[in-house]
Amino acid sequence: MLRVSPTDRVFILTGAGISAESGIPTFRGAGGLWRTYRVEEVGTPEAFRRDPALVWEFYSMRRRAASAAKPNPGHRALAQLEADLQDRLFLCTQNVDNLHEQGGSARVVHMHGELFKSRCDTCPLPPFDDARTFDPPAEIPRCACGGRIRPHICWFGEVPFHLDEIFRALGDCTVFLAIGTSGVVEPAASFVAHVRGPDRSGRGRARTIYVGPEEPANSSAFTECHLGNAGEVLPNLFRLE
Repeated sequence: MLRVSPTDRVFILTGAGISAESGIPTFRGAGGLWRTYRVEEVGTPEAFRRDPALVWEFYSMRRRAASAAKPNPGHRALAQLEADLQDRLFLCTQNVDNLHEQGGSARVVHMHGELFKSRCDTCPLPPFDDARTFDPPAEIPRCACGGRIRPHICWFGEVPFHLDEIFRALGDCTVFLAIGTSGVVEPAASFVAHVRGPDRSGRGRARTIYVGPEEPANSSAFTECHLGNAGEVLPNLFRLE
């Protein structure tokens, strides 16, 4: 049981594990996406410049798979926690699907982008909702400026989104909870070490908890590990005081 006091501020980081429970393939597990596609072919800016049609084919496939998935009890438990804590909860996800939103979460920070959004690769046009390309486009979509439309995804070699906002929230949190993360993808893998650093009094600033079916690579950084599927653990994990 994770006790949350009226003064606690909770930072939640979710990874591929919580989406896998809804049927979305992970990247690194058995049957993961990178066992079928090489990252150099579909997951870098260079790949998009070299073969944008292949990249769009890959992300169209991902959009089709994600559109069929439904939120699980873990997503709904986090939405309820947000409703209870309001702005004392910060939900950051490494996932690019919209299962948190479907599950009822209203304020989700997608540090690796959003699968159902696109943006121009040339001009500063803000990312926009784009569910058109469940099938690979016959021609690469073009922006009004002439640039090519690309998936709104943080590819390997690019800087994740919203880092300033994320690190402000990490600095304020008293409870850090990671769910279904591998503990190897940076910079997210270092978030737990960041919040465990000493405050001005020399004490650790936050309790650190992990939830997932297997221990992450950085498990030693957590004070608690609850092994099990998020959909089974989260609905009964929180006790609000």
